Amino acid sequence: MFAKAFRVKSNTVIKGSDRRRLRADVSAAFPSLSAEDLNELIPNKEELNIVKIYAHKGDAVILYVLHKNPIFFLLEKQLFPTVYTLWRYPTMLPAFVTWPPVLQKLTGGADLMLPGVVVTADGLPEVQQGDCCAVTLVMNRAPVAVGTAAVSSAEMRKSGMKGRGVNILHTYMDQLWVFGDKSHPPVMPVTNSPAEVEGEECEEEEQEVKDSSNPAPVETSCQNMQKLRLDEHEVVKEEEPVEDKEGEDTNKEEDSRSPQEQMDELLLQCFLHALKTKVKKSQLPLLTSNFLRHHMVPCCWSQCFFLLFQLSKFLQCMQKDHSLIQVKELSKGVESIVDVDWRNPVLCSFSVPEDFEPEIKSEEGSGASEVLYQPPEITPLYGVTARLEPLFQDAHKKKGTPLKATEVRNIITEYVKTNDLVHETNKNYVIINPTLCDCLLEKSEYQEVEKLKWDELFSRTLIRMQACHEVLIPGQPPLVKKGQMEPIDITVASRGSNKKVTIIKNLEAFGLDPAVVADTLQHQVQASCVLQDSPGAKNRVLVQIQGNQVQQVGKLLLDRYKIPRKYVQGLDKAPKPGKKK
Repeated sequence: MFAKAFRVKSNTVIKGSDRRRLRADVSAAFPSLSAEDLNELIPNKEELNIVKIYAHKGDAVILYVLHKNPIFFLLEKQLFPTVYTLWRYPTMLPAFVTWPPVLQKLTGGADLMLPGVVVTADGLPEVQQGDCCAVTLVMNRAPVAVGTAAVSSAEMRKSGMKGRGVNILHTYMDQLWVFGDKSHPPVMPVTNSPAEVEGEECEEEEQEVKDSSNPAPVETSCQNMQKLRLDEHEVVKEEEPVEDKEGEDTNKEEDSRSPQEQMDELLLQCFLHALKTKVKKSQLPLLTSNFLRHHMVPCCWSQCFFLLFQLSKFLQCMQKDHSLIQVKELSKGVESIVDVDWRNPVLCSFSVPEDFEPEIKSEEGSGASEVLYQPPEITPLYGVTARLEPLFQDAHKKKGTPLKATEVRNIITEYVKTNDLVHETNKNYVIINPTLCDCLLEKSEYQEVEKLKWDELFSRTLIRMQACHEVLIPGQPPLVKKGQMEPIDITVASRGSNKKVTIIKNLEAFGLDPAVVADTLQHQVQASCVLQDSPGAKNRVLVQIQGNQVQQVGKLLLDRYKIPRKYVQGLDKAPKPGKKK
């Protein structure tokens, strides 16, 4: 939920009555807290703020902030503690244990899957579906994530520890954590050791990853963030094959280097490889997160695993020790690479390893990467308004409930038949009763209209409902928003005396990566293409390409990405045949 930046609506000091209500709600939700714990968490005389925010998906959330640290957040009338609170009271919630590499997935927005859960000697914690629970790492009881149980403990055992275990809402290192003082988890030794390890199944690599038999405390990965070099215990070791083990041992020579030295070298090679072959000057400034995802990861081979919480320190080292790049925080909590020293001796002397087999390079050349894209399914919906709520009361649809047009039609039809409103002599008409009169007729029609045709009855109902839409992007949960779906906007603007540029906005709403679209267009039209922040829209970027390229952009969106034409706006701005561009 907090993987991306959120928008703050208001920040006010809590009232005395609200403070008492919060203390009562916390006591009821978390009975393990004593009266002294409640007084420490929610003190009477210290300043406590209520911060109302909107998450990046539009969810309304209320934060309770004490000493500049969020201690609780309220989502859909359910209270959840933050990691800052759980570090002080680690036994507040039942906790599931997992391995340190899984934290990378959780921080990126993934849920905790049951194959990644470590079953300790005490077994699984007893939870019911929807219960608030925490996630800890091996050898440290300090929680690193908060969420709700996807299924009950009994269902987890019954399923053989397969499927989703915890729906993650908040993690260490996410934007809610950034909103606080950015402190790291304390050291809390574990008294019992894992009894059964199901392992973590990595969907991208499609291979099993297991930790070493002597895992180090997680505090090493959390508190040594000031160090560049990775601790030996943070390295994710691949499981040795069971079959043909003797034959394979003879084909590989033992590496005398320590694991951290091997990982440091791999990271440096991937970094230099990305700078030399992937990053272009026109792409700067470049978000560090995008640099990792779109540039460093494609230069990585199977035995290299990136740990996201080391990227910032790694880039700082590349800036201070090698003067390869310049990193700045252009906005709060968001770092970007603003400059690269292309003449640096380290970068100039680097050559791509001969044994490296690029997997993505061939896809870019053949256009296979675009084939994987599937356009989203956009479904118009209609929300029940206060005026129409009596009409949908029998169907148990409250105000704000989004419905498809077919669902609305079925509910209206059932209402008419239940109340015997079909005209006796002409079945094409519906008699207007007081409820239909109040919901569908204007005041001037009260005394004049006594019956309506079926089609007019449905159309009047849909017109008076709140316009909504559902966007279903493959691989993501459906997203329902109010209003009509905003189309991809293509405009042509003038720059300088006689220069024009084509600007493309709102690609993210259709699941398109602006960086991929910009790179594809740049290769197709052989023109300069850059990414810029979209004015008035947070976490959105626009693509700007030199010249009037509306025709090429239209072909890319309509033919290759299969975006419906009604969701592409500005195609009429293409240059007319026979005229100069």
